[in-house]
Amino acid sequence: MNEALRPATHARHYTEPPQRTEPDGSRHWITRAANFVTVVSQAPSGVVLERDNPDEWMLLLPPGTQVTVEAGDETIDSKGESLFIIPPGESRITVRKAGTLVRVFSSKAADLLKAATNAATYADGAPEVKPITPWPDPVGGFRLRHYDLSKIESPDPHPLKMRVFRSTNLMINIFKPWTTRRDERKLSPHSHEDFEQMSLALQGSFVHHLRYPWTPDKTHWRADEHERYESPSVLVIPARVIHTTQDIGEGTTWLIDIFAPPRMDFSSKPGFVLNAAEYPVPSRN
Repeated sequence: MNEALRPATHARHYTEPPQRTEPDGSRHWITRAANFVTVVSQAPSGVVLERDNPDEWMLLLPPGTQVTVEAGDETIDSKGESLFIIPPGESRITVRKAGTLVRVFSSKAADLLKAATNAATYADGAPEVKPITPWPDPVGGFRLRHYDLSKIESPDPHPLKMRVFRSTNLMINIFKPWTTRRDERKLSPHSHEDFEQMSLALQGSFVHHLRYPWTPDKTHWRADEHERYESPSVLVIPARVIHTTQDIGEGTTWLIDIFAPPRMDFSSKPGFVLNAAEYPVPSRN
């Protein structure tokens, strides 16, 4: 079995200081993987977040975070519980009601990679991870896209209720919030050979279970991890690490998984990726 080349990143935003605190009162926790970086922000009303980005990126809003997003010639208002895919170039987010914002960028956002709390973990460039090769341009070209999650159900018959979206460079799985706990006799330990997974907890409590593969060199072995998380928090799961997640406690739990590039196994399931009609898959020739 191939060795896991790096440790998992455990980023607990609820106990750790933000990587950036701005004069406008906004606070930003920045965590990277090999191919992408996530910025979880707490922003007061009136904050403006501007970005000139080289490629597409995503904005996820929990319920109640109200914003106006501008990109190109388009402007869209959102009352929260929504996903945006924002085109390359200049964009502007105006926060109309204070709350949490989650922004996901590819590794082309070099400034954010450097600012990440775990930047040193990726100093070697993560050669075990397959790099991003952009998928075909979206139907109708690059533009601002908005998905009202309050109106989108999951096509997944599994109780976890996955809701998967992709762009040319990213994939996000926005689970439906869970109100009943996962059966500990039906967990799903698995690993990914050449890509990483970021699990973002936005509500509730979780235990992330991780097992690093053994190799003949016992000096490289790592102990299993059974890490408890509250929200908000981020776990970056390296390639080849066996993992599964268990929600615990009472009330509602909400988890989001992020990948880059988009996963072909998910994309090959008819009807599984909810915006597949807008984003073609690469030719297999």
